Amino acid sequence: MYDVKSLKAEEFISDEEIRETLAYADANKDNVQMVDEILAKARLKKGLTHREASVLLACEMPDKIREMYDLAREIKEDYYGNRIVLFAPLYLSNYCVNGCVYCPYHSKNKHIARKKLTQEDIVREVTALQDMGHKRLAIEAGEDPVNNPIEYILECINTIYSIKHKNGAIRRVNVNIAATTVENYTKLKDAGIGTYILFQETYHKESYLKLHPTGPKHDYDYHTEAMDRAMEGGIDDVGLGVLFGLEMYRYEFAGLLMHAEHLEAVHGVGPHTISVPRIKRADDIDPDVFDNGISDDTFAKICALIRIAVPYTGMIISTRESQAVREKVLPLGVSQISGGSRTSVGGYDIPETSEDITSAQFDVSDTRTLDQVVNWLMKMDYIPSFCTACYRAGRTGDRFMALCKSMQILNCCHPNALMTLKEYLEDYASPETKQIGLELIERELARIPNEKVRQITADHIHDIAEGQRDFRF
Repeated sequence: MYDVKSLKAEEFISDEEIRETLAYADANKDNVQMVDEILAKARLKKGLTHREASVLLACEMPDKIREMYDLAREIKEDYYGNRIVLFAPLYLSNYCVNGCVYCPYHSKNKHIARKKLTQEDIVREVTALQDMGHKRLAIEAGEDPVNNPIEYILECINTIYSIKHKNGAIRRVNVNIAATTVENYTKLKDAGIGTYILFQETYHKESYLKLHPTGPKHDYDYHTEAMDRAMEGGIDDVGLGVLFGLEMYRYEFAGLLMHAEHLEAVHGVGPHTISVPRIKRADDIDPDVFDNGISDDTFAKICALIRIAVPYTGMIISTRESQAVREKVLPLGVSQISGGSRTSVGGYDIPETSEDITSAQFDVSDTRTLDQVVNWLMKMDYIPSFCTACYRAGRTGDRFMALCKSMQILNCCHPNALMTLKEYLEDYASPETKQIGLELIERELARIPNEKVRQITADHIHDIAEGQRDFRF
């Protein structure tokens, strides 16, 4: 039985409800009146239900799809402006006891190079990341209670925050590790993490059990209910995601939105971020064996409809996707991207070569440096942002959502983005990137509507040029 407020996975992600939703969408995908009514509701910019959004996803009328894309662009601009937040993943360990059939970290893979960073390794990795210009990391680790216990993760977080190299500092550490206990989530919260991220992989339980045949991740309910335990443990910013290509995409789309609705209904705070990774080729894994892959056009439509259905959420696209695909979906709602990423363990300090036995989780499609990504974004008139101010100022959970849903978060985010971009330009940018960035900052300063905020921002940008750092609203 479907119950959005239930704490039982099979009730807030109800298979029966998803199947009824998909049947409803099929029955109404050509119903022009209904599609127009849903789009009219969407233009209020308060979101859509999973059933309404599923109708739009099923709709194949070209003129209506164009309306969806135009609306997604408008909502993205109203909520997040032209900022794109940048981050990098940091892989701590690829030891894993699970048997996930789509991941090269699976326990039966005997030819991947198993690695685990020591604290000394982390100092070298984070120093390399700081020298690139990164301020925000997402740490990743396989599930292994012996090699990667919570104590190891906590020690790594503490080490990361302690490293100050030249003008560099990691100001926000997001965490993507396996589902765990309320007690451990409290420990992560106390360690000062930003967002706790956990991909569901697939909401289709039967498929989930087949794809995770062994290991603790086999427990569908425990995994699916992880965000409720995280919030009970005090973490108020959580990030959802599915791995598109494992199950039929319309099923996953409905399940993803139902999960967002559940968090809103129970905790009053929906997902801080939603990620939309697609399965990619990796060591010991061939994505061609999964027959539920999606085209680039379908992927773009999913991104646009997530923005329309969950307008407040941050949407993340990683370097799994190529430059061309990222360029296609950036205007449709994406607000965060990774840059200069390595998915190998220890790959920033000493990058792997083709001669090495790989330790990477998946192939990176966008292999450009962070400076090249920053340059590219600015040439498309986006503001590359290294801002971490909300997390550090306590604007998390319901406090962040109140500002975001009222479209007031831009009052903080826009000037903060400009100040952190100025830091990047002064400390790390190539000459060409710096010139483009300085011109962009001048243009964007003029767009700050509040005269006092505009003047303070301009003063801080001057101070950054003189050597000061870390201003924020």
